[in-house]
Amino acid sequence: MTGLRLGAGSFDANTYLDIVETAHDAPAWLDHLITAYSDYGLVVFAILMLLAWHRARHLSPAKALMALATPVLTLIAFVVSSVLKPVLHESRPCRSLHVITLEACPAPSDWSFPSNHATLAAAAAVALWFASKRLGAVAVPAALAMAASRVWVGAHYPHDIAAGLVVGSVVAALTAVPLSRHAQTLAARLDRSRLRALVAA
Repeated sequence: MTGLRLGAGSFDANTYLDIVETAHDAPAWLDHLITAYSDYGLVVFAILMLLAWHRARHLSPAKALMALATPVLTLIAFVVSSVLKPVLHESRPCRSLHVITLEACPAPSDWSFPSNHATLAAAAAVALWFASKRLGAVAVPAALAMAASRVWVGAHYPHDIAAGLVVGSVVAALTAVPLSRHAQTLAARLDRSRLRALVAA
């Protein structure tokens, strides 16, 4: 299948180059910190999901169901993003612009648009918001930081992460809204089944 081939505009490319140059000039400790978050920061969202579920089980089965759904909604957004990548065929900026980046440049077949990290982080944040407003409020800045870190380490153009944030947010919201409308009914069924421990303490 021949995909569309996207490229960055001059403004986006220049912004990317400015950020990469800033990263090279930044203190080593800051680069290490941002790189570590870029690599392992998604664990933060997994921890928030576990916390949301643990708390929700003590509140109501419906809330516990929404908390249980957060990784599923996040996975759905990831699948959508992964389907878009090979269709849109945007090369990584480190390859198109031939720059040295903090993160090793991915393989040529590892497309750039949209950013999977940004998609996952945004979807997790939105899904968490439906499960727990408090934890969702923590996840939102964490998602923005994850997206920004992907440009800092040189893995993505700014428009890649912007698209990832949009895809993740929209897909998670479109799946969470209808689920929330039926959460009470679905949770009640689980509460009466052998799986009761999933939705009640």
